[in-house]
Amino acid sequence: MVEYRFRTPRMTPESRGGSAPNPVRGVEDGMIIERDVRVETRYGDGVYLDVFRPDSDRPAPVLLSWMPYGKHNPLPIQRIFPDSGVRDEWTSRHTAFECPDPVYWTRHGYAVVLVDLPGTWNSEGRATYCSPEEAEAFYDLIEWAGTESWSNGKVGLSGVSYLTVMQWRVAELDPPHLAAINPYEGWTDTYREVVRHGGIPSSWFWPYLWDRWGASRTEIEDLEAETAEHPFYDDFWRSKTALLEKIRTPAYVVASWSDQGLHTRGTLEGYKRISSSEKWLEVHGRKKWAYYYDPESVERQRTFFDRYLKGVDNDLSSWPRVRLEVRRGLDDGDVRAESEWPVPGTDYRRLHLDATRSTLSWETPAEEGVVTYDGAGSGPGAHRAVFDLTFEETTELVGHMSATLHMSADTEDMDVFVSLWKIDAGGRPITFSHYGNFEDGPVALGWLRASHRELDHERSTPHQPVLAHRRALTLKPGEPTRLDIEVLPSATTFAPGERLRLVVQGTDANHYPKPKVYARHEETLNEGDHVIHTGGEHDSYLLVPVLPPAPERD
Repeated sequence: MVEYRFRTPRMTPESRGGSAPNPVRGVEDGMIIERDVRVETRYGDGVYLDVFRPDSDRPAPVLLSWMPYGKHNPLPIQRIFPDSGVRDEWTSRHTAFECPDPVYWTRHGYAVVLVDLPGTWNSEGRATYCSPEEAEAFYDLIEWAGTESWSNGKVGLSGVSYLTVMQWRVAELDPPHLAAINPYEGWTDTYREVVRHGGIPSSWFWPYLWDRWGASRTEIEDLEAETAEHPFYDDFWRSKTALLEKIRTPAYVVASWSDQGLHTRGTLEGYKRISSSEKWLEVHGRKKWAYYYDPESVERQRTFFDRYLKGVDNDLSSWPRVRLEVRRGLDDGDVRAESEWPVPGTDYRRLHLDATRSTLSWETPAEEGVVTYDGAGSGPGAHRAVFDLTFEETTELVGHMSATLHMSADTEDMDVFVSLWKIDAGGRPITFSHYGNFEDGPVALGWLRASHRELDHERSTPHQPVLAHRRALTLKPGEPTRLDIEVLPSATTFAPGERLRLVVQGTDANHYPKPKVYARHEETLNEGDHVIHTGGEHDSYLLVPVLPPAPERD
C-alpha cells in the first residue's frame, strides 16, 4: 500500500471562481440540469457532480467525465488558451474544461455527468491523483450513473488529458456498467511521460499541474514532496501507472503526433497494450483540443458511443482499426487506413551519423569523427550538433524511432535533448502543431539523462528503448558511452529534395516565454562540452521507420 503525503491547498474553490455547493434543479437550453448532486463513494466521502439530461422521461445513456479542473469551470479552453484553435461555435456555455459539450450530447439523447474528483473543489475526502484509490471512487460513480432511474444502464467515458488518464485507470477495474471508453490524448505512465522525460525532471509543467489540480477545501496529495522523495521508478510511481493489459472495455483511442512530451507516447501505448478485442485508433497531427471539439471529430465520437451505449447498428464496423495522418506540413497531411499499430511491414533502417560531414547516411561513415557542442547552451553554431539527410525519393517515416549515440563528457552525468526537424529544399524549416497551442513544432523529440540509460530489456525493442529508471549509473569522464534514446512516434512525408535534420543539444529544442504552458526542463546537470562520436566502433545512428508503399507491405 502506497503511503501518501498531504498538504493544505494553496487555492480554494472561491479563489478559482467557484462557490459553496448549491443543489438546484432546472431546465436550461433544452436540458434538465441538476447541479451539485452529492454522491457518496466506498470511502464515505461525498463527491459533487452536475447532471445534464435530455428533457424527456426516456432513460438515456450516460457520458461521464471525471476531473480535477472544476465541473463549473467558468473559462472555456479558447479563453485560457487562445491559440488552441477551438472555435466559439464548437462549444456551449455549459462546456467545462476538456469535457464534452452537454448541449450537443443531450440533443442527441445522452445524459452528461461532470464530476469533481474527491478532495478537489467541494468534493470531500483528501485528493490523490492518478491513484488506485481515486480509480475505485471513480468506479463507484460509474456504478451510480449506471443505476439511476434516468439512466439506460450504459456508461461511457469522455474527455481530454487527465480525464483520459483516469479512463485508463478505472477501466482496469472493469465496472459492470462501463460500456465504452474514448481515451483522448492522455498519458498512461506518469513518471516516464510527465514527471521525468528520459530521467530529466520536468521543471515547469509537472509543478504547474500539482497547483492546477489543487483547488480544495480539504487536503491534497503533496506531489512536490513525493516527487523529491521518489527520483526513480519505484512502487510509488508504479501505483500511478495504468495496468493497460487489464482493460477489456471497447475503446476508441485518439492520439496525436503533436502532443510530444505529454500525451503522444502514453496514448499510443494505451492502444497497443489494452486487451480490448473491440478497439480503434485514430492519430492526427493537429492541435489536441481543436481536434476533440471539431464537429467532424465529435460526430465520430457519437458514432462510437451510439454503437455501445445505444446499440445502434451504424458504420462503426466499417472503420479501419487504425486511422492515421501522415503529415506534410502544418495542418496538411494524408489520412491513411491501417490494420494495426505499429504499422505492419514497417522497415526499420539505420541512418548513420557522420560527424566529419554533419550528415545522416544510409551507409556507415568511412572514417571516425567527433562533434562537440556546449552542453549548457542552446541554439545555432557551437551550442548544438546538427546532422542532415536529403531525400532522393518520396519517403514516409511512420512510427517509433530511436537514437543510439556514443557520447562523452568531462562530467559524471549529462542531459541530452534530441529533436528531428523537416527542412524544405530551400533550407527553411517546415514546422507542425505542437503541444496543444503552438505551431513551430518538430517532427519528433527525445530526451535522456545519461545516468538513467539502463534499459528495461524485457520491454525494450530496437525501435523503442524503454528505460528502467531503477538507479543512477554515472559516466566515466572522457569515456564514450552508448546512450539509447527513445524518439517519440510520428508520421511524416518527405519529398525529393527535402531534408530530415537531427539536432542534439543540451537544452529544450523549443523555448517559449513564461507563463505559456510547456514541458520545460530547466534543471539540467549540464556543464562543459558534450562530444558525439561517430563511425568505427562508435557507430552512432538514428533508427527510422520507413513505410513502404501499401502494395509492397501486403
